[in-house]
Amino acid sequence: MSITSMLDKLYKWLLHWAETPYGLLVLFFWALAESSFFPIPPDAFLIAMVLGARKTAFKFALYASIASVIGGILGYGIGHWLWWQEPGVYSGAARFFFDNVPGFTTNQFVNIQHLYDKWNFWVVFTAGFTPIPYKVITISAGAFNINFPVFVVASAISRSARFYLVTWLLWKYGESINAFINKYLGWLSLAFVVLLAGGFYLIKHVL
Repeated sequence: MSITSMLDKLYKWLLHWAETPYGLLVLFFWALAESSFFPIPPDAFLIAMVLGARKTAFKFALYASIASVIGGILGYGIGHWLWWQEPGVYSGAARFFFDNVPGFTTNQFVNIQHLYDKWNFWVVFTAGFTPIPYKVITISAGAFNINFPVFVVASAISRSARFYLVTWLLWKYGESINAFINKYLGWLSLAFVVLLAGGFYLIKHVL
């Protein structure tokens, strides 16, 4: 059985928990795990939870946001404490991620280090808000010793913005907006980040 089919079966199994009393607990641990090692984003599960109980929609967004930030800190710890056998030499834990977790490559890690040198806060914020694999950013932030308070603030803002945006759209428009979210949320997220970064650039360099 391929990794893709295994992940698909796992995803479907997890998704069915949205209809059970344990849904909130599953959402919390899913969002936590996705920020540090689990390859499947929790957005579809959050959508199912909100559509099933719109009166408590923002409670789900809060739990997902808190869990995701905690998971991001866990990912940071993996990168900081477990990623290097010695300076410049990947550990066994790092090799495991490269070999088994989708989205991790050695070339990608080198490229991310260059991005951190130039953009810092914006790398974490963009990954937290957009479909870019967030776990790659959290672990690399720890591996390259990115300023921890900056990392936490960027994570908290971006992950909360993402989950609350999805939740608000579903709370406001219900099932009718679901297909739109699934199709265009990634592009809307990227556009938002570009506009926000452009606004800060204008404030700093023009106004």
